[in-house]
Amino acid sequence: MNGLIMAAQLIAGLSILVVLHELGHFLAARAFGIKVEKFYLFFDAWGFKLFSVKIGETEYGIGWLPLGGYVKIAGMIDESMDKEQMAQPAKSYEFRTKKPWQRLIIMIGGVTVNLIAGFIIYGAIAWYWGGATLTTSKLTQGMAIHPYLAKYDVRSGDVITKVNGEEVTSFDDINRGLLLRNKTTLTLSRKGKILIRKLPATIDQELFQHGAMSVASFRVISESAGTITPGGFAEKAGMKKGDKIISINGAEIKYFDDIQLSLYGKRNKKADVLVLRGNDSIMIHSKVTPEGTIGFASKNQFTSDTLALSKVQYTLGESMSKGIVGGTQLLRDYVAQFKFVFTKKGATSVGGFTRIGDMFAPVWDWKVFWFNTA
Repeated sequence: MNGLIMAAQLIAGLSILVVLHELGHFLAARAFGIKVEKFYLFFDAWGFKLFSVKIGETEYGIGWLPLGGYVKIAGMIDESMDKEQMAQPAKSYEFRTKKPWQRLIIMIGGVTVNLIAGFIIYGAIAWYWGGATLTTSKLTQGMAIHPYLAKYDVRSGDVITKVNGEEVTSFDDINRGLLLRNKTTLTLSRKGKILIRKLPATIDQELFQHGAMSVASFRVISESAGTITPGGFAEKAGMKKGDKIISINGAEIKYFDDIQLSLYGKRNKKADVLVLRGNDSIMIHSKVTPEGTIGFASKNQFTSDTLALSKVQYTLGESMSKGIVGGTQLLRDYVAQFKFVFTKKGATSVGGFTRIGDMFAPVWDWKVFWFNTA
């Protein structure tokens, strides 16, 4: 059922983008007096379609083959591959009779509308759901820091207050700052002391290669297992839903990040995991993944430190500004990610529709849906 919900969100999101994209071509063509014969979501291959209606000179419809959509512009070879029309004498209302700059605008009309729509959706998200600001001084438990940064003396319990001298107002400032925005200097608070840590210029590649995609987050108090990954090492070792990890290799576990710290770097080795099951203490021996996990999720997802998050409500004008600024930064981040694609690990991480579908929530979450669509 969860898979169907995720698939439905993927299809709905892509359908919205396809309609907007084709609308960009349609509006540009009509603005220059060009005849648009068809406007379709999905393809009406071999003449089959689910729905169609003709308004004016344009036929609007939904095809049966869900591989995108198209507009059939007179005098243009497009998805319809209508070569017979091109064999006829050119007419004034056709694409091929227009000036080069007009044809260019029509051709880029789709991506232009998609780009604008992305900014508008981001703005609408900010207006409807608002935003959140992280106040680092209220993090009484500190931050959960990926174990890899221990080599640079940055560890769980520390509070990273600044990145390259700029105040941290969200965990993205840290995570995206180090991975995507060439930030290398951390200011952190540790037991009342302010410390500066200068990281190497290669920290982005180091974090990526070691699977440290989330550098900093909330510290979550470890409780019983809410879910066990089917076929994972924990399940194979005998761990059950409801088990609570007491210690790993003799080290006491209080926070969820203590688990990763105890397991990190023990790839292909077995960890001695002491769990509490009811009133019984049981020792299980589990293999460890390269990322320092065994395959379970804690039932507890929050701590009192979520009080460090303050909700921010924006006016409509502020929301649109937020959408443009935030959307532009995300575009930069997307471009920055290409440095990882062209690596051995990055190349093996590239996926298609299944990977895109995994971005959506297993339940219908409108905020996640619109964010991913944007």
